[in-house]
Amino acid sequence: MADGGAVRADVDAGGSAVFWAPGSHILWRYRENGGARFHIARPVTVVRDDSELLAVWMAPGTECVRPVLADGTPVHVEPLESRYTKPRSVQRDRWFGTGVLKLARPGEPWSVWLFWEPGWRFKNWYVNLEEPLTRWVGGVDSEDHFLDISVHSDRSWRWLDEDEFAQARRDGLMDGQQARKVREAGRSVVEVIRAWGPPFSEGWQHWRPDPSWSVPALPEDWDRTPAHMSS
Repeated sequence: MADGGAVRADVDAGGSAVFWAPGSHILWRYRENGGARFHIARPVTVVRDDSELLAVWMAPGTECVRPVLADGTPVHVEPLESRYTKPRSVQRDRWFGTGVLKLARPGEPWSVWLFWEPGWRFKNWYVNLEEPLTRWVGGVDSEDHFLDISVHSDRSWRWLDEDEFAQARRDGLMDGQQARKVREAGRSVVEVIRAWGPPFSEGWQHWRPDPSWSVPALPEDWDRTPAHMSS
């Protein structure tokens, strides 16, 4: 997925690390909960990638893969009580909203997404609690942990999807130990929000994509298993 010649290697005192150059096209994927298959795949453009941060842009109109019920019903319209137990499939679709900027620090069990209204009016930050990203030659992979946090410019915040988090626990998609770890991760993010630390304090809401960037294509082998993965 990465554009030819776009991957660069940075060598420092600790050894070598491979980062994607700005403008590279990679995949941002999520495995299904309780399984090994990928059910979300989003082609994105690298904004920044180094030992401190991976920042990527998902452009409007990007072709993606999303989960649906086996009969094609969108997941979010299925009643919560059966949302995670009915058979599922995936389908190709397009991201028709405004673009999304995604930020992830190595090893952290969350990523922070920035949303805008039309006309680049900033809407909010969205904290997605998830497995720390694992990197492979074509992109990054994770598993969603259901619980999320919405953060606004006035520094207010609120939990999101607590009902889905509780239902996933009841349906056996995470055990008690993992649920506690997710809650701990959420509390750690709340501490960052209250202190107004990075990335909230870094001005990313004023960032804009390079107008010369093309919209990445979704490859046919979007669900391929990586030959090698690293944190």
